[in-house]
Amino acid sequence: MSGTEAGDKREQINLAALSVEQLVQIKQEFEQDISNIQDSLQTLYNCKAKYALSKEALESFHPDWKDHQILVPLTSSMYIPGRIKDLDNFILDVGTGYYVEKNLESSKDYFKRRIEYVQEQIENIEKIQIQKSRFLSAVNGVIEIKCLKNNAQ
Repeated sequence: MSGTEAGDKREQINLAALSVEQLVQIKQEFEQDISNIQDSLQTLYNCKAKYALSKEALESFHPDWKDHQILVPLTSSMYIPGRIKDLDNFILDVGTGYYVEKNLESSKDYFKRRIEYVQEQIENIEKIQIQKSRFLSAVNGVIEIKCLKNNAQ
């Protein structure tokens, strides 16, 4: 509706031809869309930060850490003591309960690629947010003009 994409075509609406009530409804829809986009962006920023922390942790490994005692996360808040036995292979959580085993360089590369992918998604969604914000601004401007005209009469 109103300037959003439906497949490859856009529907154009003359905002001045709409009533104030219709404009308010469009405004509310776009405010909700923008709120959802902001939530999605926050989720992506958090995801990117987690990938960056994982990559940073891998980059801090030293060959002399073999048999060092560490805390192994079972959940986000529960850890158990463990020892590093193999510095050459890492088990990565790739989502939805799947894990893969990779060597150190492949693991670093995996997180580097995930960070780049998430950044691309952030940039794409930010473009959409800017478009919706501009349209919302236009709707607010038309509502203001119509209200001023109604008050002048």
